[in-house]
Amino acid sequence: MDMFCYQCEQTSHGTGCTSFGVCGKDPKVAVLQDQLVHETKKIAKHGEKGVDADRFIIEALFSTVTNVNFDAASLEKLVNKAHTFYKGGAASLDTPSIDKRKGVEGDDVVGLQELLTYGLKGTAAYAQHAQILGKEDASVYSFFREALTFLADDPKDVGKLVAMNLKCGEVNLKVMELLDSVHTGAYGHPVPTKVRITPVKGKAILVSGHDLKDMEELLKQTEGKGVNIYTHGEMLPAHGYPELKKYKHLVGNYGGAWQDQQKEFAAFPGSILMTTNCIQRPQDSYKGRIFTAGLVAWPGVTHIKGHDFAPAIRSALEAEGFTANGAEEYITVGFGHNAVLGVADKVIEAVKKGSIKHFFLIGGCDGAKSGRNYYTEFAEKVPKDCVILTLACGKYRFNKLNFGDIGGIPRLLDIGQCNDAYSAIKIASALAGAFNCSVNELPLSLILSWYEQKAVCILLSLLHLGIKNIRLGPSLPAFVSPNVLKVLVDNYNIMPITTAENDLKAIMK
Repeated sequence: MDMFCYQCEQTSHGTGCTSFGVCGKDPKVAVLQDQLVHETKKIAKHGEKGVDADRFIIEALFSTVTNVNFDAASLEKLVNKAHTFYKGGAASLDTPSIDKRKGVEGDDVVGLQELLTYGLKGTAAYAQHAQILGKEDASVYSFFREALTFLADDPKDVGKLVAMNLKCGEVNLKVMELLDSVHTGAYGHPVPTKVRITPVKGKAILVSGHDLKDMEELLKQTEGKGVNIYTHGEMLPAHGYPELKKYKHLVGNYGGAWQDQQKEFAAFPGSILMTTNCIQRPQDSYKGRIFTAGLVAWPGVTHIKGHDFAPAIRSALEAEGFTANGAEEYITVGFGHNAVLGVADKVIEAVKKGSIKHFFLIGGCDGAKSGRNYYTEFAEKVPKDCVILTLACGKYRFNKLNFGDIGGIPRLLDIGQCNDAYSAIKIASALAGAFNCSVNELPLSLILSWYEQKAVCILLSLLHLGIKNIRLGPSLPAFVSPNVLKVLVDNYNIMPITTAENDLKAIMK
């Protein structure tokens, strides 16, 4: 069975995975995921209308995001379910591979088609998070149908492809706003919070991923049961939300970014819950005590449905747990837009006085491929009179370093999850308003790392807003051809990272 996949940053040889995914997916899973994307196009163009079909489209696309669903059986069920949304029965199952399409249509057209497809996948992930918490928007669903129908018609006009990609960025910004409003509506605005990063004696459950609803339900079900809850990866920002941090058994964060989980999970003496993407092949040492929820799936791993976390709780109670407290160490999270804008007058005054010379947004998806130490080195080299904003799991490259403060303003502000790019945009917009200039005229530089499709839709949102001079790494997407890159450079001055020292010199100059 042939496969071709180049949707993530770690793709084989920087060109595409053709025999087995670097992420761990086998050819059967890869082909089923391609088929599922194909089915969403068919539903959009020929299928039933209505919220059930719209929700399925979102679920199906999210299921194909990197590191979400590796289980062929569950993907086959999704493909079969797709057929129930066709008015005239199942559509053709013929799905030309990316490789074959490139041979016919060329790298530029196919690259732009895939850029849109990956942007839709990332936006679907955020839309599904919001939908779980009760927030939906008919205009968002309408755009998914519009964009998927556009792709189903095999568009070849580069101008129209670029325009639709930018529209995807516009809609993704709206979806991130929806998700921000539903998160803050349900759990309150994040507040600066010290988070313990060393163990607390006792039984333990580790929660990874992004889904705050899963976190909330687990906290409710474990209250009073003698089980401590730890966050991992992109779940770290949960500690800043008042309605989550009120649970005393949410005791800290364990480990770092997703790519280190095989080592970290093996050493964790409790059960592990994966709530969204970010799962890697579970090692035998912990396969019996890792659980998936939502759209995450791995063959042979127990999947929890309906927020009934009893199996994970039983597993944690049966495990040894931490036998002693670690030395107390803390980091601080919770600098969402509400918290930062609450002290905007101090920030603005510090800029006017020259105490703060520059802002750097250093963040995005982390990954396993070499070259990502750049972000650690860059953060370390940032001058002492500059502030670092960070978000997503890219922050684990440097978030345990002590950056100090500038007149009481922390030099490292952890804004939150990848979707909290919305907070970063609000903060930048507010600063631009205060200084009566555009965001591009602010003393602000974006140093972004990418790995999967949520990073793609965020980039499209930034381009939609006209943000320029973004530095992107550790490598450029394989689906961005030289000609497409030239368009991005000419219009947005987007740049690949070089070295931390050289890039910093260029920015400060």
